[in-house]
Amino acid sequence: MCSRIGCPVPSGIGHLCCVEGRLSDGALVRLRLDIAYDGTDFSGWAEQPGRRTVQGELQAALARVLRRDAVRLTVAGRTDAGVHARGQVAHLDIPEETWSAEGDRLLRRLAGVLPGDVRVRAVRRAPEGFDARFSPLFRRYVYRVSDAPWGVDPLRRRDVLWHRRPLDPDRMNEAAARLLGERDFAAYCRKREGATTIRELLRLEWVREADHLYAGTVQADAFCHNMVRALVGALLAVGDGRRGTEWPREVLSAGVRDSAVHVVSPHGLSLEEVGYPDAPDLAARAAATRRVRSLPSGQV
Repeated sequence: MCSRIGCPVPSGIGHLCCVEGRLSDGALVRLRLDIAYDGTDFSGWAEQPGRRTVQGELQAALARVLRRDAVRLTVAGRTDAGVHARGQVAHLDIPEETWSAEGDRLLRRLAGVLPGDVRVRAVRRAPEGFDARFSPLFRRYVYRVSDAPWGVDPLRRRDVLWHRRPLDPDRMNEAAARLLGERDFAAYCRKREGATTIRELLRLEWVREADHLYAGTVQADAFCHNMVRALVGALLAVGDGRRGTEWPREVLSAGVRDSAVHVVSPHGLSLEEVGYPDAPDLAARAAATRRVRSLPSGQV
């Protein structure tokens, strides 16, 4: 690291200049990576000692093709073990000279060294102010579930949950509409020390994709741990008639985890899209995301 406290220049970068705690112009280029993966055989996104992770595979491949000792990715959302992605986004800072030398062939070289269950779909220079983690306006997930009495199509067993009871998507949508907005989702999250559970739920709806196959879209500015799978679990209990349509909102209002809310299996879940503002608004969005959120007194 640079000797200046808080400087983001990692060791091994080379001749980079730090001015007032920030990188001088032209020292680094920030790259945006659009990523897809089958999460079945990964222990989630985040690298963990002794475990196979998406971040670990990608960073090893990038270090190899960029001929560097190590690289570090910052991701839009850390998916859990077994969760898939078609629209994951991460960023990476590398020297300008490396991008100039390797940029045109980076995508194809990554395709040649990455395992088949993870792909980098696009690599491009990110606009000024872009931060994969803090700049998004929303993350959009889709959860797929089948209520076919014979089970799940064998070709879809890795990304579709089998629900043993018939489902009514109209009931699920009625219940889902009562959860939208900026609220404290503590009842649907695994709370982490020092982290807020206030989120803005922008979209929560179910559609029929095929006979006995339903897709639930869950979109928010951000998600806390287990939030999507807990919401889906609550709505499935409504859809099969075990709970009333008002029950998920009652759980939310209670503000504490309810043992009756089943956190569904991760394999039915896929991160489909991360949405960002236009380039001029990226830095302001990142600053707003970092603020500590609270709700007006009495609001849940």
